[in-house]
Amino acid sequence: MESSRDGAKQPERFDPGRAAQLDDPARFDYLPPAELFALLDAPKGGVVVDFGAGTGAYAFKLAQARPDLDILALDEQPQMLELLKKKLSLNPAANLRPILADGKSLEALRGGADRILAVNVLHEVGDAPLRQMADLLKPGGSILFVDWNGAIERPVGPPRDHVLTPEEAARRVQTLGMEVLTRRALRYHYALVCGLSRMD
Repeated sequence: MESSRDGAKQPERFDPGRAAQLDDPARFDYLPPAELFALLDAPKGGVVVDFGAGTGAYAFKLAQARPDLDILALDEQPQMLELLKKKLSLNPAANLRPILADGKSLEALRGGADRILAVNVLHEVGDAPLRQMADLLKPGGSILFVDWNGAIERPVGPPRDHVLTPEEAARRVQTLGMEVLTRRALRYHYALVCGLSRMD
């Protein structure tokens, strides 16, 4: 039976005890939300899934920048979602909903997302969750993968052997039935905009 981590490059899943790192304001210096949201290119009034949202750092920024969107912050770790809910209690965002990424929730959301945002997720999750992610897309929808660049030296982030190079990342998503539409080099990351491969 396939493990949820089969195919992941990171040996162990992210430790919720390090959640404070996800809210470090320095993240926004080297990975500016506005740049990511331009690449995401969410349609007006659309549904955006932040897959592996963690504490919701980027989901909150997107909710503030685009009040027209319905933003679903998914994470497999209840501890992360509790931190996100605490944030929401202090700073309500009517268009942001935290959701536990279990089988029931994923099935309910199947085929309902215009866009999926996946920040620092590609090296963390196995092939099965990536296929589940692709199943969430509406026809014509796209996924924005933004992840640490394993091809460069960085002063921050995981070790290089725990992450993918842009070329490895592209091959991985293509193997799982996705098509790379756009590639972009960022300061310490790469970005891949992907859609479902067309069957000709």
